[in-house]
Amino acid sequence: MADVKTVTAAAHGWQGTIDIPGDKSISHRSVMFAGLGNTPVHIKNFLHAADCLSTVGVMRALGVNVEFLNEKELIVTGRGLHGLSEPLTVLDAGNSGTTLRLMMGLLSPQPFLSVFSGDASLTRRPMGRVRRPLSTMGARI
Repeated sequence: MADVKTVTAAAHGWQGTIDIPGDKSISHRSVMFAGLGNTPVHIKNFLHAADCLSTVGVMRALGVNVEFLNEKELIVTGRGLHGLSEPLTVLDAGNSGTTLRLMMGLLSPQPFLSVFSGDASLTRRPMGRVRRPLSTMGARI
């Protein structure tokens, strides 16, 4: 059985370190959440895989600073919740459906235009289950 770690937030916030193995889902989300923060975030055990690197590339295109210390460790310096920059180019999600779907949600409320692309496989995947709810909330997709 894996070790279970419990994190409890104090009323005034919390700070600490959690050591977890590299995971694709967590790696995507950790870079995205860190990019929305206001302070540098040190991420360890990042899964250095093509899909996760697509997320890093998209976040960099939005003005987030991502510095790799080594293959599994990086520092993400976010721009704040409303500080992302309008990308100067098409955002390339590669073959990562997770990058595309999560970033569509993250960027929908932003006050700028974002255009996504990906490889041939990604552009054939259905996106209606993401597009419909975001459109209902006012996103123009």
